[in-house]
Order: sequence, then structure tokens, then C-alpha cells
Amino acid sequence: MQMQQKMRVEKQVMSKARWLYVILGLVIMMALGTVYSWSVFRLPVEVLYDVGTAQSGLPYMTALLFYSLFMFLTGRFFKDWSPRKTILTGTLLVSVGWILSAFAPNIQTLTIAYGVISGAGVGIAYGAPLTVVTRWFPEKKGIVIGLVLLGFGLSPLLTAPIARALVEQYGVTQTFLILGVVFGVLLPVLAMPFKYPEADCVGEEKVLGAESKENDMDSAEMVRSANFKGLYFNFIIGTMIGLMMIGLTSNIGIELIGMAQKDVVLFISIFAVFNGVGRPVFGWLTDRLSAKKAMLFSYAQIILAASLMLLAKNGSIVLFFIAFSIFWFNVGGWLAIAPTATNNMYGPKHYSENYGVVFTAYGIGAVLGVGSSGLLLDTFQNFDYIFYLVIVSCLIGYLLTLLFFKAKLGNKTNLATVSSLFDSASRNNGDRSAPLDELRETNSKAEAGIGTVNDRFPIET
Repeated sequence: MQMQQKMRVEKQVMSKARWLYVILGLVIMMALGTVYSWSVFRLPVEVLYDVGTAQSGLPYMTALLFYSLFMFLTGRFFKDWSPRKTILTGTLLVSVGWILSAFAPNIQTLTIAYGVISGAGVGIAYGAPLTVVTRWFPEKKGIVIGLVLLGFGLSPLLTAPIARALVEQYGVTQTFLILGVVFGVLLPVLAMPFKYPEADCVGEEKVLGAESKENDMDSAEMVRSANFKGLYFNFIIGTMIGLMMIGLTSNIGIELIGMAQKDVVLFISIFAVFNGVGRPVFGWLTDRLSAKKAMLFSYAQIILAASLMLLAKNGSIVLFFIAFSIFWFNVGGWLAIAPTATNNMYGPKHYSENYGVVFTAYGIGAVLGVGSSGLLLDTFQNFDYIFYLVIVSCLIGYLLTLLFFKAKLGNKTNLATVSSLFDSASRNNGDRSAPLDELRETNSKAEAGIGTVNDRFPIET
């Protein structure tokens, strides 16, 4: 009896202590999310190295590409590492990349230091806090993932003003050095407590009220589904637009709207709040409605924002604020739609590896968005072409969504109705009905988001 009471008390203590990982994860994500503050560095980098918009976007674009690439590699090859080791490795690379950036003699070296080395570090460290909190909170994964990711989205709220102040005080190269040293000292300390729970703490999901899920699909099965193509191509478009607009926020605010840099940085801090809020909002929409409807809703908002910016001119501060609040809100939105849809459609068992595959679309979107926007600006010297590109991309995404997402994901009521009807038909009509095994397999796959119920049993969206 006393032993049971002791174990119960220990579990209650561990249940409270596990929130430490959420707090630490949020702080680590806020540091890693400094990549979203590149807009603050972009104009000083252009002046320092005498380069245009396309070249000044190379470090940012490369960082996002290697971030997505190494997140994929971590999910596939480093999954047996301890979370502490994973975070330490990633944050060490982040620190080294920022410090080396301070000594870069040209834009190419800066791209390697900041983009390749630091970006790889972000990709390695990014997934570990998420994996830890999901294991400590098996009964509320969505909430704790959203809270940890909130740090990444809200990062510019804190880091953009700090970076601007440092650049004004010490210059851009010294700012790289200062931030690199701070990351090298702070992040390893924050990483030390991270560990997975012991089996007797939360080893069985029933201890904390979680429920097991069926219909888990591995990456090979996932990539063969039509819904995966829709998710992947739309994630490319969504991140292409979002990352392009984040990277150009400062340039557009200063050069098109005519704002002072300190005012633009203040706006970026506010936009970061929209970025953070977009994650739980779109995660909720994806769960509540469907990935398809969340995507279409996002495209409609982005088209509205781009149309507002086509009307903007020097002094149009209100239009700039409204439009870029929408842009940043939807960047966070797509970074919630993709992981939520991956979990909902393909199950939690192979989630880390599956989302690593899906997240490679983020890197492709970064290259396409940052690269194309830089070329357009250097060629035409007119921001209107950027907004035309955004609108056309949204229309393409809208068509892809309608094409690939044929069924309403997670509509268990309709699926259950179909299954029930054919169970009855099987009992009454013998061999003339569809085989039950085939129907149930179709039902199971559709419920997991793998394809749709076939043409004989259509489900309306």
C-alpha cells in the first residue's frame, strides 16, 4: 500500500516537472528562430559586401534549405541519439556558424558559414525538443507541440529588436559574433536537462490518459498516396510565399513604404506575434475542418494580402501592416498545417520520419521563393512583380488542392456510414456485394488519409 502511494506521488511530481521541458524547448526554439530575423541583417549585408537583393538573400535561403535537409536526415539517421546529444550537436553548429559569419570576407563565405553550418545546426536541434515533449505528454501532444513551436514563431518579437540594436551599436559583423557566443554559452546549458521519460514514469500511455491510434503508415506508403502529393506541393507553395515575404519585410517597408528601419523592426516584432498565433489557429482548423479547407482558407488570405500591397505606395503604413500581418500569420499557418496533416493522415507511429520527408518541401520552397524574388527585384526593380508572383502561386496551389484532396480527411462519420451500409449489404446479398475485407481496407486507408474511398463509394467534400 505504501509502495503504491509512493509511486503515485512520484508520478504526480514527474507530471509537474515535465513542464520544464516545454519551457526549455520554447526558449531553445526562440533562439533557433533567429533565422526569421534575417530581414534585419539584409540591408547591412548588402552595404557591407556591395551586393544586390538576390545575393543578400543567399545566406537566408541556404540556411532554410539546410535546416529542412538536416531535419530530414535527423529523422532518418540520428533518431537513436539521445535528445541531449542531438540538441548539443545542433546548437554547437549554430554557434559556430554565427561566429564564423563574423569573419566572412564575402557573401559566398557568409553563405557557407551562416547558411550551411548554422542552418544544419537548426535542422539537427529542431526536432529533439518536440520529440521529448510528445513522449512526456502522450495525452496532449498537440498542445505541447504548439507551445514549443510558438517559440520559433515568436522569435523575431525578441531577437529582431536585439539584432537591430546590436547592428546599430557594433555593426553587422560584430553582431554575428556576439550572437554566436551567446548561443554557444546559453543553448548547451538549456539542452542538458533533456531526456526521455523512464518506462515507469509515462511508459504506458494509459498512465496519462492517452489513446493509441491505428492506421499508421510508413514513409514508403505515404509517398504513394495522392493526398501526399497534394500536401507536399502545397507545402512548397505555402512556404515559398511565406519565407519570401518574411525575407523581404524590411526591404519593402523601407524602400516601398518609406519607413525608418527602427519602425520596420518594431513592426517585425508585431508580425512575429501573428506568426506564432498562426500555428495553433491553423493547427486547430486542420483538426477541426480538414487540411484541404485550411489550405484554401490560407490561399484566400494571401491573395487578399498581395492585392492590398499592389495598392500600396509610399506612406501606406496601414496597408503594409495589414498585408504583412496576414503574410506572417500564414507562414505560421503552413508550419502547423503540414505537421498536423501528416499526423492525422499517416498516424503517429512513423511521424518523425514521415514529417522529415514532408519537411523537405520547406527547403524547396525557401530556394524557389528567395531565389525568384531576388531575381525579379534585381531585374525589374519593382515590388509589384513579387505580389503578382504570390497571386499566381496561390491560384496554382488552389487548383492543386482541389485536384489532389478528393475526400474530406478524417470524416469518420461518413466512412462509418459507408462501412455499415456495406456490412448490411454483405449479410443480405451474399456474393453480389463488395468483399468486406476489401471495403474495410479501403475504409481504413481513407480514414488515415491514404487515398480516398473509391469511385463506387464516393464521399462528398
